[in-house]
Amino acid sequence: MILYGIPNCDSVKKARRWLDDSGLDHTFHDYKKHGIEADRLARWVSVVGWEPLLNQRGTTWRKLPDADKADLDSDKAQALMREHTSLIKRPVVEHGDEVLVGFEARTWQRLLVE
Repeated sequence: MILYGIPNCDSVKKARRWLDDSGLDHTFHDYKKHGIEADRLARWVSVVGWEPLLNQRGTTWRKLPDADKADLDSDKAQALMREHTSLIKRPVVEHGDEVLVGFEARTWQRLLVE
């Protein structure tokens, strides 16, 4: 299991604590240090779609030029997320073929533990 995110993100901190408390082994991938591979991001988009992955509520999104935010499609959204990894909603978990976006304890319990 791989947990993707940024270490100082509150949701990522909660998710890491939950995984530890649940006794689930995982590796942490820091977007800020290691970025995200284009093929991995494309796989996530194929599983969950680009809309759930694109964080349009954060500071990074608000600071983007309007031209970058206009006429979004999958390719443009992926290019933005690769360039600005903080645009990827956090956390993202890969577990087998599963891709989970965001932390929701009940969903994670059902999909990762039960």
